[in-house]
Amino acid sequence: NHLLFLTGFLQVSSSFEVKDSSGKVCIIADLTAAFSVEYKSNGQKELAHFLLPQNATVEPQSSCGKANTSNPILVLGFGAGHSLSLNFSENADKYEVEELVFHYNLSDGTLFPNATAGEVTKVSHKTTIQAYLGTKYICINSKHVSMKNVNITFSNMTLEAFLTNGTISKNKTECAEDMLSTTAVAPTTPRQTTSQAPTTSPAPTTSPAPTASPPDPAVGKYNVTGPNGTCVLASMGLQLNITYLKKDEKVGLDLLNFIPPNTTSSGRCDNTSALLNLTFERTSVVFRFALNASAEKFFLQGMNIITTLPSEAKVPQFEATNNSMSELRATVGNSYKCSMKENLQVTDKALVNVFNVQVQVFKIDGDKFGAVEECQLDENNMLIPIIVGAALAGLVLIVLIAYLIGRKRSHAGYQTI
Repeated sequence: NHLLFLTGFLQVSSSFEVKDSSGKVCIIADLTAAFSVEYKSNGQKELAHFLLPQNATVEPQSSCGKANTSNPILVLGFGAGHSLSLNFSENADKYEVEELVFHYNLSDGTLFPNATAGEVTKVSHKTTIQAYLGTKYICINSKHVSMKNVNITFSNMTLEAFLTNGTISKNKTECAEDMLSTTAVAPTTPRQTTSQAPTTSPAPTTSPAPTASPPDPAVGKYNVTGPNGTCVLASMGLQLNITYLKKDEKVGLDLLNFIPPNTTSSGRCDNTSALLNLTFERTSVVFRFALNASAEKFFLQGMNIITTLPSEAKVPQFEATNNSMSELRATVGNSYKCSMKENLQVTDKALVNVFNVQVQVFKIDGDKFGAVEECQLDENNMLIPIIVGAALAGLVLIVLIAYLIGRKRSHAGYQTI
């Protein structure tokens, strides 16, 4: 089969096509994929984090399939012997990624430094990625797939198999992650717990009812110094939001504002990764940044939270980790800035809210932020007054023109004596 690879254009997402022998497209995929792989190094467990690179290629094993004998498959190869396979199937009026298969080569010292074993390892998993025939599958939000020792997070995904007439459909099927509405955060005082009456469900899933709005946390400035000087520079107000189960089976909410003078910062960095650890009282929040060298972008790849919950919590010690994030992204040498509050989802129980955040990683001139790259929230917020102002200016202009026309008509038919 003739295969065509198209370079992606949106951040680190990439586009891929599979064509049949006649040149007709049967599979199209545009996606971002972040991998987290656990492996052993000198007897210790290590985590490797990397993205599907933009130079990944469609492998010859990819195929449009043959009726009644084989199904379509998209195989993406990258690095030193790594591959990600999407195996499609058709059932009634739907198609789906029936199985996701990932091969990774532990002898690749770039991704798996000092790995004890050097063999190629295979993991696979059934997925919930499905759409109606004649529609494209859309999933902008993060979609997690967990396998043995491997977590893959897809985002900004557009996918379609069994294409009609070889062109991507205009109709779409949205993933559940995009259709779910965001649950409102229950605001309280800087650190306060609230509760909710137990439900009939086996495990509580709703948040406590909101009360009065809490004050925004104070903005603190933090930095990390590496071998070549400052490698992380961050300014933000930090708020931790934890939903937990109480001893009486009710749901509690713990909201904690970090106080900058009482917050200590530490961390480390190298050429491709950086850690910023902020500790306040008995709570630690770690920001882990990574570098996408091909796109020359830095981004928040993962977070870790360790805290002690109130004594009413069923399990007082709380820890949450997410190694498949892609927030706070900017070009190396520039700084990411967002005046609006941003919610960083660590897990379904842990949320980190950042206020007036500005961050720069790796390439920093002294201790000053570089050129600003505004977040989408700020850009959208700026558009509103511009649109309103333009509308008002247009209205004033229309009124002025109408007045002038009316005045001219009022003098029509009169002449000077």
